[in-house]
Amino acid sequence: MEAATAAGLDDGALSAFVEMVLGEDLGAGDATSNATIPPDMRFSAVLAARQPIVVAGLELAAAFFRRLDPAVEIEFVAKDGEAVDAGTPILRLAGLARPMLAAERSALNTLQHLSGIATVTREYADAIAGTGCILLDTRKTIPGLRVIEKYAARMGGAQNHRMRLDDGILIKDNHIAARGGVAATVAAAKAANTGLEVQVEVDTVDQIEPALKAGADRLLCDNMDLATLREAVRVVAGRVPIEASGGVRLNTIRDIALTGVTYVSVGRITQSSPAADIGLDYSPTAA
Repeated sequence: MEAATAAGLDDGALSAFVEMVLGEDLGAGDATSNATIPPDMRFSAVLAARQPIVVAGLELAAAFFRRLDPAVEIEFVAKDGEAVDAGTPILRLAGLARPMLAAERSALNTLQHLSGIATVTREYADAIAGTGCILLDTRKTIPGLRVIEKYAARMGGAQNHRMRLDDGILIKDNHIAARGGVAATVAAAKAANTGLEVQVEVDTVDQIEPALKAGADRLLCDNMDLATLREAVRVVAGRVPIEASGGVRLNTIRDIALTGVTYVSVGRITQSSPAADIGLDYSPTAA
């Protein structure tokens, strides 16, 4: 996935995303720049972090400038996944002033959003470093931005869980209620012979053995306290991977990881991360 053109997007998806975002921002064009900036004026520009961040989305940000000025000169000073301090340049530009100004907000919005996700994700990943537990993201993403948000989570140190509903079977409480119990629901999923891993959400330790006997490949322990998680790990005894989920915070994730679970999933890394503070400073150059 990282080999795709930009932030997980292939050529076609990248082009469509850039056109959509620029279309939303530009409308019929940048009226202010067109009225005040000579068409042949050139700028040099530097994008720099204004706080410590983990960078994500540089190539995607560059695509906006390239779209409006194919001849723009771009130097990547940092790379996605790199942690940089405040004041660190991450991208340099040289090109026509009008298209650079027109692309600025679209590029910055995207870069700040993805770098914000990567930065918060890295905090969570660092918090469980050394425990052997793996950080996962979730499907709690902004509609239409899932691919790039999950890319940013990877840059921060998380592994992606399901990208879409067809990526795996995850039986939750509503499925169990509709089917009439954990064992019956897992058995139905296994009998469907989809070839997909069957994961089941359990709320109590009592649900674990029925789920495993029915063939569950993985468990999701939902909103369990630490003592219950430790008991779940003891009962499972390594037979399948265990994921802990629900209400995980930065100040609680390490204790959760130390219970012995295989994974901890955190919805807030994509759902609630603030935008990173990244600035773009210009200086005129000779035409």
